[in-house]
Amino acid sequence: MQFRRQSTQEEHINLTPLIDVVFLLLIFFMVSTTFTKETHLEIDLPEASVEPVAVAQNESIEVIVQSSGNYIVNGQALVNQQAATLQRALSAVADGDVNKPLTVTADANTPYQSVVRAMDVAGQLGFSQLRMTTRLPTPE
Repeated sequence: MQFRRQSTQEEHINLTPLIDVVFLLLIFFMVSTTFTKETHLEIDLPEASVEPVAVAQNESIEVIVQSSGNYIVNGQALVNQQAATLQRALSAVADGDVNKPLTVTADANTPYQSVVRAMDVAGQLGFSQLRMTTRLPTPE
């Protein structure tokens, strides 16, 4: 007796719906994710052996001098390195109150002229409470 061989038909799995679902999930996650741009200033502070003094952050004015010599006043970058620009920015932030403490934070590799310019402008405006930010030396 001869049996007829049954033709074996290969079964295929249709992957098109699976790929569609994966792309929809990808789009959903891309749209629902919030991207935050965090900026961190890379400042290598000079060392000093004096303990830091605590100052209330909301009442102080902070001038950051980057290693390139650029100024940042209370988080706002200035357009150039000129003393007049720094003076206008400090006047606007101080709002006439020169009794606020002024903190100068400079990178250890900042040109000395940029730090002196910030201190000079603060002195011309009448700031009397001037602080310099440093870090404790690392034990060797």
